[in-house]
Amino acid sequence: MEQFIGIFVILVVVFLIFIVANIKVVPQAKAFVIERLGAYSTTWNTGLHVKIPIIDRIANRVSLKENVVDFPPQPVITKDNVTMQIDTVVFYRIVDPKTYTYGVERPMMAIENLTATTLRNIIGELELDATLTSRDVINSKITSVLDEATDAWGIKINRVELKNITPPKEIQDSMEKQMKAERERREKILQAEGEKKSAILVAEGEKESAILRAEAEKESAILRAEAVKESKIREAEGEAEAILKIQQATADGIQMINNSNPSGQVIKIKALEAFAAAADGKATKIIIPSKIQELAGLVESVKEIN
Repeated sequence: MEQFIGIFVILVVVFLIFIVANIKVVPQAKAFVIERLGAYSTTWNTGLHVKIPIIDRIANRVSLKENVVDFPPQPVITKDNVTMQIDTVVFYRIVDPKTYTYGVERPMMAIENLTATTLRNIIGELELDATLTSRDVINSKITSVLDEATDAWGIKINRVELKNITPPKEIQDSMEKQMKAERERREKILQAEGEKKSAILVAEGEKESAILRAEAEKESAILRAEAVKESKIREAEGEAEAILKIQQATADGIQMINNSNPSGQVIKIKALEAFAAAADGKATKIIIPSKIQELAGLVESVKEIN
């Protein structure tokens, strides 16, 4: 009896272990493809599942996360017969675990080959310059073609990126020379523009300086003219004042003579003095009056009186 109980306990423990061993927990972002008796049965998503021993089998454990695969460089030929090396990076996600498991053998190799052939077809329609400057266009075309082709494999191609485009060595040297020449050309243009701006600034400075000098000379000339004008005005005023004083003195002298009631003899003497003053030794033509003897006699009379 005790042996029977021991065997029973052992069988129960083994059964429990067997049951526990067939309890499976599917983690987040995972999916298990289950086969029953060799045929597809179901797909387990995240959660707790129980597998029937011997009958059920986990055929594939699939990750539902976005995956990234970096393919090695592929030789491609452009439209103008330039061979270059291009490596691609593919971002994909498995959307149907069943189709992914049974749709294609070795899916990554299939995607790599499909990417290479698609890339050759697209680059073969472009020339070298267009290839180097049309990355976005090439990426979009490859993504569209791969996404459509991989629908039957349960794979969603999110995007494809050209990682590196490596032209031949001689093409690289030619491109470097071209870039160097372009940089030198831009440098010369910038230098010429700088010299032009500098010359313009210098000319504008000289123009403004000349304008300022001209304005200063104009103002100085105006001030000098005003000073000369004021000086002449003062001089004319002085001369006028002097003439007025002379005229006033003359008028006063005449007035005094008139007031003294001079005799005819005094008037004749004054006339003689005026005649003497006129004959001051200069080259002056003098007309002697007919009554000069009377004046001379008058002078003799004056001497006798003295």
